[in-house]
Amino acid sequence: MVVTNYIGRGVKLGRNVRIWHFVYIGDNAEIGDNTIIGSLCHIDYNVKIGRNCKIEGMVYIPPLTVIEDDVFIGPCVVFTNDPYPPSERMVGVTVRRGAVIGAGAVIRAGVTIGEEAVVGMGSVVTKDVPPRSVAYGCPARVVMTREEYERRRGEWLERGEEFLREKLRRKT
Repeated sequence: MVVTNYIGRGVKLGRNVRIWHFVYIGDNAEIGDNTIIGSLCHIDYNVKIGRNCKIEGMVYIPPLTVIEDDVFIGPCVVFTNDPYPPSERMVGVTVRRGAVIGAGAVIRAGVTIGEEAVVGMGSVVTKDVPPRSVAYGCPARVVMTREEYERRRGEWLERGEEFLREKLRRKT
């Protein structure tokens, strides 16, 4: 079986970087130590990705994007860098340390996702997300703190499906 990845000129890969199948990494991109890149990702030129990140499959990361350390990006996330397409003036997205971005989110050019912030799956992020906050929706808005998110996550991990069934029962 032949598996093809493209790694451009001047790319800097840290130690223990794992790159899955059919990944494109453009010229002069930088990827930090212990980062995992999922299948079918497109990481364009001049992108900077920090250490200990996990980027799931089919993520699009355009030029000028900066992703700091310890970031999780779910599958099919799309970052943009052109706020008024098509234009020749681009601006990147910045994702601060420890942020989490759920599957299928779309992030508008110029947005900053704050340190340890969470973006829910399927969200359309048109404005900055403050540090340690959780935002979701279309357009995304802040709905809780990271502390509340971690409390709910902990309940889910402890109680599993029982927790989810109880939550759904309360909504009906």
